[in-house]
Amino acid sequence: MLTKPSIQWLTDLSIFAVNRLPAHSDHVYFETLKEAKSCAPMSLRHDLNGYWKFNYAVNALNRPERFYELDYHCAGWGEICVPGHIQLQGYDEPQYVNTMYPWDGHHDIRPPEIPNDKNPVGSYIKLFNLPENMQNGKPVYISFQGVEAAFYVWLNGEFVGYSEDSFTPAEFELTPYLVDGENKLAVEVYQRCTGSWIEDQDFWRFSGIFRDVYLYTVPEIHVYDLHVRTELSSSYENGTIEADLTFLAPVPDGSKVTAELYDKTGQVVVSGEAKRLDDEKWTLSIPVNKPELWSAEKPYLYTLYIQVHNQSGSLVEVIPQKVGFRRFELKDKVMYLNGERIVFKGVNRHEFNCRTGRSVTKEDMLWDIKALKQNNINAVRTSHYPNQTYWYELCDEYGIYVIDEMNLESHGSWQKMGAVEPSWNVPGNKPEWQDIVMDRAISMLERDKNHPSILIWSCGNESYAGEVILNVSKYFKSADPSRLVHYEGVFHARDYNDTSDMESRMYAKPNDIEEYLNNDPEKPYISCEYMHAMGNSVGGMYKYTDLEKTYPMYQGGFIWDYIDQSLVKKDRYGQEFFAYGGDYGDRPTDYHFCTNGIVYANRELSPKMQEVKFLYQNLKLDVGQKSVTITNDNLFIDTNDYELEYILYLDGKELYRSKLEEIVAPQSGKEVQFDYPVELISEPGEYCIHVVFKLKEETTWARSGHEVAFGQYVFTKSGDSNSSNFDPRNGNMKIVHGDVNIGVHGSDFSILFSKQVGSLISINYGGNEMMSVPPAPLFWRATTDNDRGYSQGFQSGCWYTASLARKCVKVDVLEENDFVTVSFTYKFSINHEIEVKTQYSVFPDGRIKVKQCYNGTTSHLPQMPIFALSFKVPADYDQLDWYAFGPEENYSDRSMGARLGTFKNTVKENVSKYVMPQESGNRTGVRRVSLSNSGGKGMEISSVNEPLECNFSPYTAFELENATHHYELPNVHYTVVTVAGKQMGVGGDDSWGAPVHEEYLIKSNDEMVFEFMIQRI
Repeated sequence: MLTKPSIQWLTDLSIFAVNRLPAHSDHVYFETLKEAKSCAPMSLRHDLNGYWKFNYAVNALNRPERFYELDYHCAGWGEICVPGHIQLQGYDEPQYVNTMYPWDGHHDIRPPEIPNDKNPVGSYIKLFNLPENMQNGKPVYISFQGVEAAFYVWLNGEFVGYSEDSFTPAEFELTPYLVDGENKLAVEVYQRCTGSWIEDQDFWRFSGIFRDVYLYTVPEIHVYDLHVRTELSSSYENGTIEADLTFLAPVPDGSKVTAELYDKTGQVVVSGEAKRLDDEKWTLSIPVNKPELWSAEKPYLYTLYIQVHNQSGSLVEVIPQKVGFRRFELKDKVMYLNGERIVFKGVNRHEFNCRTGRSVTKEDMLWDIKALKQNNINAVRTSHYPNQTYWYELCDEYGIYVIDEMNLESHGSWQKMGAVEPSWNVPGNKPEWQDIVMDRAISMLERDKNHPSILIWSCGNESYAGEVILNVSKYFKSADPSRLVHYEGVFHARDYNDTSDMESRMYAKPNDIEEYLNNDPEKPYISCEYMHAMGNSVGGMYKYTDLEKTYPMYQGGFIWDYIDQSLVKKDRYGQEFFAYGGDYGDRPTDYHFCTNGIVYANRELSPKMQEVKFLYQNLKLDVGQKSVTITNDNLFIDTNDYELEYILYLDGKELYRSKLEEIVAPQSGKEVQFDYPVELISEPGEYCIHVVFKLKEETTWARSGHEVAFGQYVFTKSGDSNSSNFDPRNGNMKIVHGDVNIGVHGSDFSILFSKQVGSLISINYGGNEMMSVPPAPLFWRATTDNDRGYSQGFQSGCWYTASLARKCVKVDVLEENDFVTVSFTYKFSINHEIEVKTQYSVFPDGRIKVKQCYNGTTSHLPQMPIFALSFKVPADYDQLDWYAFGPEENYSDRSMGARLGTFKNTVKENVSKYVMPQESGNRTGVRRVSLSNSGGKGMEISSVNEPLECNFSPYTAFELENATHHYELPNVHYTVVTVAGKQMGVGGDDSWGAPVHEEYLIKSNDEMVFEFMIQRI
């Protein structure tokens, strides 16, 4: 036992745990059966969370070296909250980097060296008295559930131990050092250590005691480690519970261990008695006839009550262990759960809270698990470290498949600026790294092994490959043959292909995946990271999910990622905003690359979730005019828990609604006829049928009526429609030809065109001027994060110029009996061959028909971000009422989850909360949209022949383009109206070079035209 701590341990590869207790299962235990069944917190634990005395030092030289001594007074120190990060509580500043090491450019070092001048040290002191149930000679231990990244522990001036590995528990025995009365616990935490080289995850760099700390004691006979396994017969009808029990100390002769298995109703299903193997190891085997099986669809959990009796027959310990019967296996190169091919509809999830960083609460986790279930997400990869125990408990209970990933990433040691260069990669084939890496694997597996939700162990993330990681995989397989092993890094080093049981790639394009699957592959395929959801993204996701239907060996993927890693910060005026890398003066940094979530950092769903929910739904609804074909892709459950509802609309107005109860067995289909009166389809117009499956009753994760699946069908009935009172002959109209302006005036309206400006300059309805800034052709959208990654500014920047640098070269006026048309022809500085003609036809009732034409070019100009007309109206006009695809924003390559309907929002709400200002708020399939003020006055924009794309924003594309935070945007003075014939997709294959798929681009050599109508409301 080492008793004298050394700061040299921070760079000693062979020392990563001193006096630390062996890793063990995360089971809870009680002294009575009643207490075990009460679901109350463990009485044998004592929480040390709360405020601790704290001192911050920038490095070891400046730390209070002897602070742990009993006579060292810390009354003048500040305080810090545990759990919590040092950098988010007024000490030091957070830093965000992705692949490079946080000291890159400041220190020329190689593993296992660490910076000495900047290695923040947190000195913590907690004074405590032992609770009564831990006194009288009982052994007392302390558990640190998560400390980043290395720490030393003292009690009452005596050295207790040392540990690295930020994301698994570190436990020590305190018994020899305890005193009666007040005890002084001292903890010294360092941000950098040897382990920092293999904790190079894509996240904020924090430090400190960021998970729970508690004392605990144990009964007189204690099961220190428990490994429960469920075996199923080949028919999956009969099962066996197998359990290995390791006791803390030799079990006295005459002791007995029994077990009872309870079902969900609280009834005993079966019981058994454990057998002694030796003084400390016992085994238990209990057959179970026809157990209910566990899956994400039906997460049935039993409770196994293990009861330990001493030699006198007294009950001394009860362990309530949740048990899920399930069998996960690889057969014929396909992964199966309980005999059925599984498809992962997953996300990668960092533990994150916008105010507390990776120190997340149970409430955060509960919100997350419900959000996953409500949006048809069935799997999580714990990127890239073991999570808190409570998360796995929730995944067991609610039903989420888990890839449990060990705390290993050394990205910056082998990939530099995207290039693979592993000359000094760690851990690689370096045997001196084997023990520290293996320790992390053991700590994760031993703690988490009893959770049925965990199907796959992962050897970490983006650490290249080599013998060290291969040995980790071999350990996983030998210690737990019931699960498979994942590791993506072998893609870069095929000599170590045996590390992973599955082919796992990041950001492979759909064509690349198909190429793999079409070439007699050896392993099933998962996309461990795909659909890089940075900013306005997730376009073209269906190209991946469609592969599930075609290729049995394609078994889904995990979106990167779940939640934005942005932090709440205050600007110079005290207003809160979402901050990203660089906002804390942190250098180096990867800026806003931390904002990749389908959920905003404050736990609001982003508009991207609309598409994810639709494409991940297990109930497919192929809707027709008279029926719907239901395909139930669930593996184990029918549709009994849901009710089927369908609604018939005409031009956005509801005509009929009905509910049906249809039972469709898992992995089967059924056609269901609609029973609405046929005479409802009589008037000419556009009809739409929405079909939804909703929960009949409230569940743990959603209320009754929650929608789990959606489908729609749109069709038209031709004929003369009575839905419009529009007659172009209504009213009288006067045309005034001025020297500069052309006026068109009618009953209660006035329209002005300027030959000098070269545009429409006024729309005055009922004495209210609608036009603040004249319309102009627009070819540029505010660059999205994916656009930036593709260098859109470089590739297509000429269209930015074209949107600003134009010249009206011709004005035409055509007067007809029923309307007058004023046309403006524009040329552009980027290429004089380009020509756009915008024409306005004014009718006697005040309506304006707008038509914009683009002539195409043979000059091989780059793709065009958008072809639109944009203008400004007063900001008082901020109420929106749509008949379009929605309700959330959507784009040409992200519209499958949108539905045609009527919905309302405001111009302010139409700006999505992507951390970096960018294009957002677009709607495709716009039939009509009204823009009004609080009094209901304003204008309606409607399509003429083809539906439009429209956006309404308080900001122009250029104002958004030039802001890096929302607080940099100008004060709101206008509503910016953008009506587009076409806008390119948003993409999402990755955010550092992947273009939008070809079919969603706008080619500059194509002729384009679109039309719309403006009328008063």
